[in-house]
Amino acid sequence: MPRPLAIDFHAHAQSPRVVEIIADAPGAPVFENSPHNLHLAETRYRPAMTDVNVRLRAMDAQRVDMQVVSPAPNETAFGYWADRDLSERIVTAANEHVAEVCAQRPDRLIGLGGVSLQFPELAAKQVAWAMEHLDLRGVEISTRAGDMELDDPRLDPFWAAAQDLGAVLFIHPPGNTLGGRLGRFYLINLVGNPLDTTVALTHLIFGGVLERFPNLKIVAAHGGGYLPSYFSRTEHGHAVRPELQTIPRPPREYLHRIWIDNLVFNPENLRHLVSVMGASQIVLGTDYPFDMGQEHPVGLVNRLPGLSEQEAAQIKGGNAVELLRLQE
Repeated sequence: MPRPLAIDFHAHAQSPRVVEIIADAPGAPVFENSPHNLHLAETRYRPAMTDVNVRLRAMDAQRVDMQVVSPAPNETAFGYWADRDLSERIVTAANEHVAEVCAQRPDRLIGLGGVSLQFPELAAKQVAWAMEHLDLRGVEISTRAGDMELDDPRLDPFWAAAQDLGAVLFIHPPGNTLGGRLGRFYLINLVGNPLDTTVALTHLIFGGVLERFPNLKIVAAHGGGYLPSYFSRTEHGHAVRPELQTIPRPPREYLHRIWIDNLVFNPENLRHLVSVMGASQIVLGTDYPFDMGQEHPVGLVNRLPGLSEQEAAQIKGGNAVELLRLQE
């Protein structure tokens, strides 16, 4: 396989079988979609996720050589609300669908699956199966699993398996977990998604997950939420608050063990992320095919003044090649 120059790490596919499985499932979360979202689902999202030629044309327009495809990321589709049997069926259908989509153009599409994260021992087996039998490179997970934050010790078997396998773990928020105050003005997405990611990453740092499992490959959506953008507050809190004395190293060291996508829309935001994270920790992201994504991830990098050719190449594809082990 020729080395791809630009890799979109943040793109999705919706399994029709998952939709069927959860349609009448007891306990499935129910969301009231707006007329606008229903219109987008029929006119934009459905063809974009079901027709690989539509996907490839979009990639060409974005100047993207390869797309990392992960399951549709919402609370219902993650299946963390389901019992063990139902959750396993959801994960199997989602993972097989991603594998089928990628098999149509393996030169341009590579997949991440899902896991039943609320059952950590099962999730450990699922990530191994996805990688060994479906040729996926890791899994997408949510910002929490049921009643468990990501630093819950019960999740350690999953983290251990993912680290041993070299699995990529793409953290994507499931939607609004922060209550009714985000019900208006689309705050569920505008504020809720990045804030959910911020909380999850902070748990990983101060809960000691990144200390116990230093070789995890964690990639966070939407520029890592607000954490890199205001990390000075996290560092100040660590310096003055006894509740944050839970880790043996400075917080910034753990931040630099995380990768984030460049889905921040403008060069000024990306410039700040490069200054905080370093170009070695950033990948491209579009959130294809959703309207809250960005259409020109490569152009955003090209518009950033002062970025060296090496740094630009890292962000566009070099970091993703290493994370996904495409050079092997």
